[in-house]
Formats: sequence, C-alpha cells, structure tokens
Amino acid sequence: MITPEHLAAVVRAALAEAGLPDREPHLERPRQREHGDWATNVALTLAKETGRPPREIAQDLADRIGTAEGVEAVEVAGPGFLNFRLSHDVLQQIVRAAVTQAEAWGRTGQAAGKANVEFVSANPTGPLHVGHGRQAALGDAIASLLEATGWEVAREYYFNDAGNQMELFAASVLAAARGEAPPENGYHGAYITELAREMEAAGELADATEAAYQRMLSHITATLDKLGVRFDVYFGERELHTSGAVDRVIARLRAAGHAYDSEGAVWLRTTAFGDDKDRVLLRADGRPTYFAADCAYLGHKVDRRFDRIIFVWGADHHGYIKRVQAAAEAEGLDPDDVEFIVHQFVNLYRGGQAVRMSKRTGEMITFDELIDEVGADAARYTFLRFSNDVTIDFDIEEVVRQDRENPVYYVQYSHARITGIMRTARERGVDPGSVGQARLDLLTHSTEGELIRRIGAYPEVVAYAAAERAPHRVARYAEELAEAFHKFYTDCQVVGSDTELTRARYWLCVAARQTLVNALGLLGVGAPERM
Repeated sequence: MITPEHLAAVVRAALAEAGLPDREPHLERPRQREHGDWATNVALTLAKETGRPPREIAQDLADRIGTAEGVEAVEVAGPGFLNFRLSHDVLQQIVRAAVTQAEAWGRTGQAAGKANVEFVSANPTGPLHVGHGRQAALGDAIASLLEATGWEVAREYYFNDAGNQMELFAASVLAAARGEAPPENGYHGAYITELAREMEAAGELADATEAAYQRMLSHITATLDKLGVRFDVYFGERELHTSGAVDRVIARLRAAGHAYDSEGAVWLRTTAFGDDKDRVLLRADGRPTYFAADCAYLGHKVDRRFDRIIFVWGADHHGYIKRVQAAAEAEGLDPDDVEFIVHQFVNLYRGGQAVRMSKRTGEMITFDELIDEVGADAARYTFLRFSNDVTIDFDIEEVVRQDRENPVYYVQYSHARITGIMRTARERGVDPGSVGQARLDLLTHSTEGELIRRIGAYPEVVAYAAAERAPHRVARYAEELAEAFHKFYTDCQVVGSDTELTRARYWLCVAARQTLVNALGLLGVGAPERM
C-alpha cells in the first residue's frame, strides 16, 4: 500500500534530484475529490528560500516524479500544490489488505510504550450519573485507540474509600435503616434507602462503613459492565494511608526540596511549577489532605513505571489540573508524559424537553437507567461522536430512533446490510474464491473507487484519533464509510450475472464490513448482523 510516508520519500528524492533544499513534505488529503488522493504544499514552502515561483518548483518536482510506483498522475494545482492520484493497483491493494489483515486492519504492531489511563473514578457514595457515562465511554475508547497504535494500556479506577466522606455515607445508610433523617451534610436519595434495605437483609449493618462502600462500588462496576467498560485496576485511597505511601511521598518531596514547613503545616511548593499558590500536604494537626493522597497515588503510578499517565476528568475538575501537574513535575516526571483530558457536561432531553428527574425515583436520572432505556451501544456511540470539549445535548428520543438520521442506527444498519448482501450471495450459490484471486481491477465505478478510498483512509484515522485522543474522529469516519457504502450499493448491483464482477464486489463488501467492525470495536460498539 502507498502511505503518506512513501509519497514523502518520493518527493524528497525529487527535491534532491532537482538540487532543492531538503524538506519533510507535509501530505494531506484534499478536501475535494477532484484534487486527487494526496496533496503537498512543499513547493510553496521553498519559494522564498529559492527565489523561484512556487508553481515552477511544483512543475519541476512533478516532472521528476513522473509515474512513481503506485502513482497514476502528479498534477500542479492552485498557487503551487502538488496533487497525487493513486493508481488502481493501489486501490486493489487496499481491498486485499482490509480483508487479509481482518481484525488487525488499521492497527499497528509497533511498540509505543506503557500507558496508564485513569477515568470515571467516581467515589462509591452514589450511583453513576450521565456525566460519568460520558467519561466511561471516552476513557475506554482512548485506551482502545492507544492499544490499537502499539501501547500497552492499564485502565484504572481510583476511588476514595477513606475519611469523613465514607463515614457520612455509612451514617446516612444507617439513618435510612432506622427511618431517621440523614446526618448533616449526609447523603440523601432513594438509592440510600434501597442500599439500607439490601444491607439490612444481608445482616451487614453492624459494619456499615465497609459494607456500604463495597455494595456501592459493586453497583458502580455493574453499571460499567453494562456499558462494556472493564478496568484492569481498582485502586482505593485507603491503601495509600495504610501502606505508608503518603508519608513516603512527603518525605521524598521534602528531600527533593519541594516540600516545606509553614504555619505548623507541610506544604508543596507548587508555585515553582506554575500553580497559582502552594498547596497543603499535611494540616497543622497532622492530618493529610486529599492532595497529599493524590501525590502519593501519583507516586504509586511513577513507581509502576508508566511511560504516559493520562487522567480523564469532567469539566468540574479543570481547576485541579495545575496542582497535579506541579506534583508530577516535583516527582521528576516530564510534563509531556502526564496528560489531562477534560470533557464537558451532558444535557439530557426527551423530545426536546429537558430531563432531570428519574421516572422511577423522582430524582436525578442515573446512568444505569439511561443504559436500560437506550442501550449500551447507542449511549456509547452518542457520547463518542462528539469532541470531548463540546457539551452534548443527548436526546433520548433521537438516540433510539430507527432511521438514517440517527447516526448510530445508520452505521450499525450499514453493517447489517453488508452482512445481508454476503448472506444473499451465499444463498444464491456464489463462490467468491479468495480475495487474492478476485478480479479487483473490475472495480472501476466511481462509487466503488470512493468506497475503496474511504476504506483506505481507516489506518490514518486510527493513528490520528489515537495521537489526538479523539475517538470522535473514528465515529465520524464510520458515518462517512457507511455513506460511501450506501452510494456504492445504490449504484452497483453486488450479486449479478457477471461472475467475476460479483466476486470482486463481494470482496469489496467484505473489506467495508471489516472496516466498520474494527471502527465500531474501537468505540466499544457492537456490529449487529441483523436489524
């Protein structure tokens, strides 16, 4: 297959032959199909340095490149762009690659490093809300993209199972069990009453703090399991205190000159790393702050030797980034190796009307209830087709609608349709042979070429989405691929009287189906065979 790297090497060879300064050409796909498959502005970047008109440079390069391997034509366009049109042989290679590589299509085997992705991390004091659902889908998809591009990934959930918050939670459950009002600053809601009933029935009220937290964590993991999100590590804050990790990290920061004493407390000099003020690690009474536990937890990740540490947080945590960045630098981490991905909120609607209350409890709708109503696939896809920095207006009626205006339905239906075509071919006795034997040179219709080009773009989409931590790119790509397939299917009969053409189109369908399966798989969304 012809990659941007291959074309860049071709251009650099032409630059050398022409005696022009060496450049690393930037290749991109033109917005308009008539401008070819790839384009570079390298001639424009050389004009000032060489004193030559960019179109003249571009023409010189085009003449020297000629008919390079895999290139049907090189054309000069606009003020001096070089446009490349790939040969039909290359398009045939794309179909064969998608079919033969199967589940590996779009993935790279190149080792990239070891990454830790921490997401959701809701404290076990209540059920997950819809915002947690967005974060679960986002974090899981980012982890999958990293895995697809060679990273070894640990998905991690960090939760607070220590301190006053857990005591208040347990006291609230006990109060509900006795029919009393919750304590001041305690927890309210139907879920507290339900939890109290569960614990009372199981005889767990005697050790309410431990039992309430374990049961709530179990409810949370069950909700995540419904969504298809599973973590490699569940890490509780309590371990940091009982193991002495908090004391060790403070000692380490003090030895490095980053922690100091003032007003009876111990502080971390986070202002040295760009924070707006220094942060307390130990209060004057000797109690560690939540930030001290966060520093110890970060230190625990450092000790596990991750090459990249990624936090996926809601927008309400934005103000916390600077201090954690500072702690990371104080621990000796390269700032580029610690990432913070912040997502915006989710507004829930039903038929255009805001939904704030659960029909069952009369309180805020939980994520568990949303999954039950719309399904895990629809929830995940809807969360992931938007950039994390965009607020999502999630309309339940729109998400479950079964027509092409609903993106998740349209993409999944496209996969089901392809599977149906392949099933029909088998029922009619079509022997497709092997993709290596198929006359793919017969795929000359414009919609066939466009579908193949869409399939060929998939590895680039995966690489870009992984590098930018942008799963929405994969979702939007899946929609574009579904649209390209729809146009092909409308214009080209797959199972027809021409045996060789039927076989070629059959394998094109297989390539499109595999690409859709792989794209949806990265999003954690199913690819149903019938709908």
